[in-house]
Amino acid sequence: MATLVSERSEEPWRRRAFLPTYQVAEAAHYAQISAQTVVSWHKIKTDLLAERQNRAALSYMQLIEVAVVAAFRKAGVPLKRIRAAREYAAHTLKSEHPFAEYKFKEEGKHLWLDSGQIDVKPGTVLSADQGGQLAWEAVIGRLREFEYEKDGIVLRWHVAGPSKPIIIDPRISFGAPTVRGTPTWIIKGRWDAGESDADIADDFGLRKEEVRDALRFEGVVPGGRSKSRLH
Repeated sequence: MATLVSERSEEPWRRRAFLPTYQVAEAAHYAQISAQTVVSWHKIKTDLLAERQNRAALSYMQLIEVAVVAAFRKAGVPLKRIRAAREYAAHTLKSEHPFAEYKFKEEGKHLWLDSGQIDVKPGTVLSADQGGQLAWEAVIGRLREFEYEKDGIVLRWHVAGPSKPIIIDPRISFGAPTVRGTPTWIIKGRWDAGESDADIADDFGLRKEEVRDALRFEGVVPGGRSKSRLH
């Protein structure tokens, strides 16, 4: 077992998962929240973004935590309460990045509800009132965007939703958003160069709808461009 753990820890992508990779604006775009929310969250949990906020980069692990924060925010949970939940989960699960780990998905509901059954200390736990429980139900639905290792971290984030082909996987293209291994930024570059969705699909072995999903993700609206390139 010790050998297996050692081998796994030596996998290059695991080391890269903790290195600064994603700009604040990228993280905000991927999670569909404001850049200010990303900055505010990291100012709360770490001083990583204390200097040069606009240039500072997040690691893959921090990106996934931002995505979970976004799920809470979209469920109407205040940032202060999310911070309390994270601090409680970090302490309980003995984890540096609890929102990015398998145990949080498995034990998150238990942690959320149990917090109302112990002494509430400011900044440490959430109260499990009815609103909190309803919020969790909304959050758990969004957590289906994430695929976890059996006993580890998030391996895949279906960044555009579970029904879309766009994923962020730290093992593929250094964690860039991809469609079946092809980075979405490459697809956009080919589109910007004047190629049609059909030609791009043929070149990369993709379906045209997958190409269009990638273009939508990159902020390109195919219907708003030259229709002669859409086949």
